[in-house]
Amino acid sequence: MCNDMTMKSLSAAELAQLIEELSTAYERLQGNNLKLDLTRGKPDAQQLALSDALDGVLAGDYMASDGTDVRNYGGLLGLPETRALGAELMDTPADAIIAGGNSSLQLMFITLELALHQGLGNLIPWAEAESPTILCPVPGYDRHFTVCEELGLAMRCVDMTETGPDMAQVARAVADPNVVGIWNVPKYSNPTGVTYSAETVEQMAQLPASAAADNFLVLWDNAYAVHDFAEPHDELASIHSAAAAAGTSDHIVQFASTSKITFAGAGVAFVASGEHGNAAIVKRLSTMTVGPDKVNQLRHARFLGGRLREHMAKHAELLAPKFACVEEKLSQELADLGIASWTKPNGGYFVSLDVMPGLARKIIAMAAGAGVTLTPAGATFPYGDDPRDRNIRIAPTYAPLADVATSLDILTLCVRLASARTLLEQMQ
Repeated sequence: MCNDMTMKSLSAAELAQLIEELSTAYERLQGNNLKLDLTRGKPDAQQLALSDALDGVLAGDYMASDGTDVRNYGGLLGLPETRALGAELMDTPADAIIAGGNSSLQLMFITLELALHQGLGNLIPWAEAESPTILCPVPGYDRHFTVCEELGLAMRCVDMTETGPDMAQVARAVADPNVVGIWNVPKYSNPTGVTYSAETVEQMAQLPASAAADNFLVLWDNAYAVHDFAEPHDELASIHSAAAAAGTSDHIVQFASTSKITFAGAGVAFVASGEHGNAAIVKRLSTMTVGPDKVNQLRHARFLGGRLREHMAKHAELLAPKFACVEEKLSQELADLGIASWTKPNGGYFVSLDVMPGLARKIIAMAAGAGVTLTPAGATFPYGDDPRDRNIRIAPTYAPLADVATSLDILTLCVRLASARTLLEQMQ
């Protein structure tokens, strides 16, 4: 009825008729007892199976390229060949990279805790600020926000644009000496799928030099470095090179992992900073462990060495149809209605859907009532508080393609029904 005009242009009578039709369709869905889940950006079983050969890749040869017996203790920096794999992911020289255990999130927590209480490298501790605050581009990654909350770091939102964070907002914010860092997911950002422009990368590298806080850190979580599923794929400029040119290397901390490349729970994580920052991180790690799982590091290096792009192309074959389905369903059911907008990423794990202000929580609850579980409303904002209550994160990777299609049919129906009800209420 309203596919040829925006929903906002309908009369009260037309909206009432539409609500009746959509309500009937929704009630039918409630009787189907569906249990569909689009909550987390996890690889599915087919993606995990792409790396099953990890189990036998060492074939009893436990000697690394530098002669290290990986079954033994030691090696806090990680194996040379594994650090080289990190270099490919992070566009950073291997000698600037530390290869660790399976969790980049753990390395993030260690880094922020170190920066807060002891200072990273030759920088003063964040705790010396009256109210140490981290800038958070939004919508953004909920795990980053959780780390900040756990450590007692305040968070301040900045808007995400099509080229990265709004750098004018960032520039104003860093004039406050309490602002000591900024989170970034610079390629296929979670959840918008935005890749930072070369100009934004350069501005980020220069930011520590202009920030009021002398201990300001740029936190660079390149979680989706090689997670392309559409061509031409996005290119991300090297923050390492930009920071070297700006003289800010000790103020940049990069993170990455193979978690969505091989086995999500048994990958290899990486961290990289300047000379002083890396030394501080290694010193902290030395109090916690006598070395990472080098057996796992070696098998990853041998499994992925020289064939990372080939391996990721297989992931793309599995993911592309799911994201194409999301785009098709959103376009088919919501395009031109004037009630929603969404992103169309070339890679990563999420699609970001913005609905009419005040409706995200209602829509997510309605979808749950029809059997579709989505990421909680507000999760893409610090403290779980989306001030406009409009952002919904769609994570289509884990569910089978048929479930993705069904879930999007339900979600888009809920968006239309909730929007129609709100528009009618506004007329009364």
